[in-house]
Amino acid sequence: MADEHIYKRHSKTLLLYHIVLPIKYRRPLITEAIGSSLKAICLDLSDRYEINFLEIGYESDHVHFLVQSIPSYSVSEITMKLKSLTAKELFRQYPSIKKQLWGGNLWTSGYYANTVGLYSSRDVIQQYVSNQGKEKEYKKIHDGQLSLFD
Repeated sequence: MADEHIYKRHSKTLLLYHIVLPIKYRRPLITEAIGSSLKAICLDLSDRYEINFLEIGYESDHVHFLVQSIPSYSVSEITMKLKSLTAKELFRQYPSIKKQLWGGNLWTSGYYANTVGLYSSRDVIQQYVSNQGKEKEYKKIHDGQLSLFD
């Protein structure tokens, strides 16, 4: 199996994100032809930016991306690039889409994003961290919850 990591001068990373972009107003606009064009646009983006598309899937009103990128791109930057560049090119190729959206944006203002662990789950990582330095008297100094907002 090939190494999936991205190697840079001083880092080795494996950052995977699941990003979902809904079409504005949840309009069912994505056809097979538009899906094929979207794939080609994304593969072109992959060549220009350091965003590797591991999987792209769609339903008529939203698109799922499984992407790998570098640490210098935040999830919001990746999403912004995806939204702006795909919309611009799809509007150019399919002007009728813009008419169906009343001349507005292709994507909603929001999105869904989640990190993806290729090699382990949260529990495995927590166990790994807890087992570090046992000979050196490892002391847990924080045990937080996985909730940012309640």
